[in-house]
Amino acid sequence: MPISAIVSIELFKILEMSDPRSPTIDQLRIFLAVVEEGSFAAAGRRLGRAVSAISYGIGNLENQLGLTLFEREGTKRPVLTTEGEAILADVRVVASGVAALHARAKGLIEGLEAEVSLVVDVMLPAERLSGILRAFACEFPTVPLRLHIEAMGAVVALVLDGRAGLGIAGPVASELDGLERIEAGTVMLVPVAAPDHPLAQAGNLRPGAARDHIQLVLTDRSPLTQGRDFAVQSPHTWRLADLGAKHALLREGIGWGNMPKPMVEPDLVAGTLVQLAMPEDTGGVYRFSAIHRSDAAPGPATSWLLDRFVELGSDDRRADV
Repeated sequence: MPISAIVSIELFKILEMSDPRSPTIDQLRIFLAVVEEGSFAAAGRRLGRAVSAISYGIGNLENQLGLTLFEREGTKRPVLTTEGEAILADVRVVASGVAALHARAKGLIEGLEAEVSLVVDVMLPAERLSGILRAFACEFPTVPLRLHIEAMGAVVALVLDGRAGLGIAGPVASELDGLERIEAGTVMLVPVAAPDHPLAQAGNLRPGAARDHIQLVLTDRSPLTQGRDFAVQSPHTWRLADLGAKHALLREGIGWGNMPKPMVEPDLVAGTLVQLAMPEDTGGVYRFSAIHRSDAAPGPATSWLLDRFVELGSDDRRADV
């Protein structure tokens, strides 16, 4: 069972008013304050309560649970009993769940989305994506995110049908209506093959040489580009919907193909792939756009994501100059 579900069940049990024996959130908060501050007096100062109120709250909690939580005799400071130690972790989980509930409710009141759904083109450098999402998790800790990784028209399709509120799409997005688009950077595509592939061993290639060999081509899972090819030079193609699988097959020497340079840079350095010196321009600049539906303005968290992708994409434009 997911942790969130377990927390929800425990919260329900604690908050269930029909059972007078159930401890209250306030009693659990008092318990944690005593544990963390080390004394009833310090807990009272932290919570703004009299020491008698702290002692009363702990006494009621012990009566309701039927457990002695603190040793009070023979010690100047309250010490957790074995039973108190046993329930401490559970109390912290419940308290954390309540804090998350309050934070989520506050965010919703302030207009934050209940969830952000993002779809990105598979060509987007992974390091850029992970850096932005790491910052997003810190900026919006209460907002869940649903991430899709797709190729070509499938990115646009998820935005158009409402399954994603924000997309980072490739050039296909510039051809379709119903979208707001903002430039969000570029990536360089380069033709590569394994070092033992005939095209890699040939050195400088004659025009049309690539047509004699299998080209590994990324295919679109959506119907938006049905019947169209992009940068396909060879009549002998293997079509794949997964860029990772294409990368693996290239390294195995099964064919040649265009790949985002950041993804294959370690291979080029290690010699497990070779950039092909082809007369034809089969690679080139692959341009990204941040897109959302024209009739669906992004909320605060989605807008923050959009701005980060555009901001980092502007570094690509400066590098292209």
